[in-house]
Amino acid sequence: MPGTNLTREEAQERARLLTVDAYEIDLDLSGAQEGGTYRSVTTVRFDSAEAGAETFIDLVAPAVHEVELNGKSLDVAAVFRDSRISLPHLVAGSNELKVVADCSYTNTGEGLHRFVDPVDQQAYLYTQFEVPDARRVFASFEQPDLKATFRFTVRAPQGWTVISNSPTPEPQDDVWSFEPTPRISTYITALIVGPYHAVHSSYEKDGQSVPLGIYCRPSLAEFLDADAIFDVTRQGFDWFQEKFDYDYPFAKYDQLFVPEFNAGAMENAGAVTIRDQYVFRSKVTDAAYETRAETILHELAHMWFGDLVTMEWWNDLWLNESFATYTSIACQAYAEGSKWPHSWTTFANSMKTWAYRQDQLPSTHPIMADIRDLDDVLVNFDGITYAKGASVLKQLVAYVGMDEFFKGVQAYFKAHAFGNTRLSDLLGALEETSGRDLKTWSKAWLETAGINILRPEIETDANGHVTSFTVLQEAPALPAGAKGEPTLRPHRIAIGCYDHDESGKLVVTNRIELDVDGARTTVPFPAGTARPAVILLNDDDLSYAKVRLDEESLRVVTEHLGDFTESLPRALCWASAWDMARDGELATRDYLSLVLSSIGKESDIGVVQSLHRQVKLALDLYAAPEWREAGLTQWTEATLAHLRAAEPGSDHQLAWARAFAATARTPQQTDLLQSLLDGKETVEGLAVDTELRWAFVERLAANGLLEEDEIAAEYERDKTAAGERHAATARAARPTEEAKAEAWASVVESDKLPNSLQEAVIAGFVQTDQRELLAPYTEKFFAAVKDVWESRSHEMAQQIAVGLYPAVQVSQATLDTTDAWLSSAEPNAALRRLMSESRSGVERALKAQAADAAAATA
Repeated sequence: MPGTNLTREEAQERARLLTVDAYEIDLDLSGAQEGGTYRSVTTVRFDSAEAGAETFIDLVAPAVHEVELNGKSLDVAAVFRDSRISLPHLVAGSNELKVVADCSYTNTGEGLHRFVDPVDQQAYLYTQFEVPDARRVFASFEQPDLKATFRFTVRAPQGWTVISNSPTPEPQDDVWSFEPTPRISTYITALIVGPYHAVHSSYEKDGQSVPLGIYCRPSLAEFLDADAIFDVTRQGFDWFQEKFDYDYPFAKYDQLFVPEFNAGAMENAGAVTIRDQYVFRSKVTDAAYETRAETILHELAHMWFGDLVTMEWWNDLWLNESFATYTSIACQAYAEGSKWPHSWTTFANSMKTWAYRQDQLPSTHPIMADIRDLDDVLVNFDGITYAKGASVLKQLVAYVGMDEFFKGVQAYFKAHAFGNTRLSDLLGALEETSGRDLKTWSKAWLETAGINILRPEIETDANGHVTSFTVLQEAPALPAGAKGEPTLRPHRIAIGCYDHDESGKLVVTNRIELDVDGARTTVPFPAGTARPAVILLNDDDLSYAKVRLDEESLRVVTEHLGDFTESLPRALCWASAWDMARDGELATRDYLSLVLSSIGKESDIGVVQSLHRQVKLALDLYAAPEWREAGLTQWTEATLAHLRAAEPGSDHQLAWARAFAATARTPQQTDLLQSLLDGKETVEGLAVDTELRWAFVERLAANGLLEEDEIAAEYERDKTAAGERHAATARAARPTEEAKAEAWASVVESDKLPNSLQEAVIAGFVQTDQRELLAPYTEKFFAAVKDVWESRSHEMAQQIAVGLYPAVQVSQATLDTTDAWLSSAEPNAALRRLMSESRSGVERALKAQAADAAAATA
């Protein structure tokens, strides 16, 4: 892949040698409407600890015109190679470097991304620099611990707006000259440039005034619910400033909804970029608003944890992301007036299931990963870095106490403001405030890989009274290929005891909180107490562990899961059942029966939508092939029944409409989709709006019921960037050899598609009910993937390597083909990891299919 791979040792040596003072960056973006390249002039002042030393600065550019070090011109041909400019013969103390280059606009979501809106034909630009992509825009010492101030000067087309980390100045002759930033890392600098629509407000508190801005493309302005976004933002300001005891550290706070964004959002200091799919064009459920709010709060938390205080090296990326995730969920759960006090339910049902899945892959790693180079970190934005880390922080808060935790955080921010730290700096502050020794805890939780299983062992007498209660802890063997040893860990958990009340609801009748350590922990359960109907380990979801129910609890939960009065224990039971299905401990047909028996009583819309996704995945990949069609028929009929029975206009109605559209398969079902699309049939309260239309169109196309001209006509109805993506998905979804060949060629044999369209084509190409049609592409995939990896940018290559892996071909042959490729292709570590993870998914699916088949004869 383009760009030299910076190693940790190189970064450490450069940090030992250099102290960076200031950057002045002058960009001429006046030709942005046409694209191509732009002039980039960087002047950087830095100190060297040694006279005569040599180092390098990073730059990815098609042409470098001038390199001047301390007033002396260097031979560009001699010093610029790949993505590095060598800097020889530094002077001790102050040095000044000037680099003049032509840099390229991108369409990959990395560096300076350029997008043309099909609605107004205007170009819109934004930067995305994490991990190593500031070097695509200006010459930089591209590592987080070489902080500096940044002064941007930008020439832009007339009438455009330029936003950066510092407050937006008045332009002079279309030149925008920004004030220097505070000392920050290269990866959180930002520029957003174009004719963006803006809404402004402010955060006011006790004499503090922070300007707030929200931006999007004009074509989305009618859908921008700025007041709701400002409300969440202000709630975050209130909560974080109180908990952190440190005022917001930057001069303003802009949130910019930008097109074709690869991630959810990015924490650029004072100029957060967010994917513009969060500007909802059509009706969405409350779960989507909750997710958006969590994203907003996550990025705001980063202004302190990540931007004000920054990791020294990417080993501690997890701490950045986990802290932002934990505090954003906690803000939703505890902040006064929050609309989502049930956010820990959402966390248990979505984020933690992601973590559990990631932690059982051959690529599992300690939370504090060993990041040797940039390739390592680029594939480490995973479920361990975000979700397991946040789960463990929640456990740490339970272990030291919330007040003590935040007191330690407050001391940490004050001690290290605008500096760089290691994990030990935070743990030291927490030890100081809590009085707890965290070294043993850290070693067990942060420096080891894998997951524990907690099981209850309960004995009763003839009268049903509990005579003994023990929590058993297991440390399963790590997946083949994973590094490390199984580890038993200390867990702070709650145990919930649930019984039926007079109305038949399951309510908590006792709660025991204790430390679990070692293989067996005795629970102090009152002698002579009647056995509860359900005993739920890790109630309140304090710890990070897979939880199993004892036989009696499982029986009650199977019959009464929907009868819990609280959403969190329901979510924990749902998550346990899903995990058992993934592990082959619960047959897919039995998991489907459990969902169908209880989902009608599930009030939490986020849980309902998670169950929709999980059931479809289980039926597609984990069901015995000979039963799969029967299972899909049973599920699809149930989705239609729930759609018709749902309250008109409700979130549940919309969710069931989407679930029905995802698997509609019979002529009667697809006729209904077509009739809903045409308006010939209606469901009371269901608005077939723009996004729901596309869901119907994509499914009809996948069933072979729409031709190119019909998809084109649908695009004419919605001639927007989103419409273009949906149309691309629908075309690639068609069940014909021609459609698949065209889609494959556009992604694999050409590199012209922008990131969002490539992603859309891949989504349409891979249809789980088109296995036979896709079978020839297994061989093609393995023949092409290494060349793709080595010739495309990281984001584009990863989309292809993960998205086009033959995951739907669940067979031993797929495993064998993958193994042969892994042994012969000599992929680099990052690609090897992604391929091993995909292989693991097929292996798990084979095991689950066997368990499902066995259940049929049991």
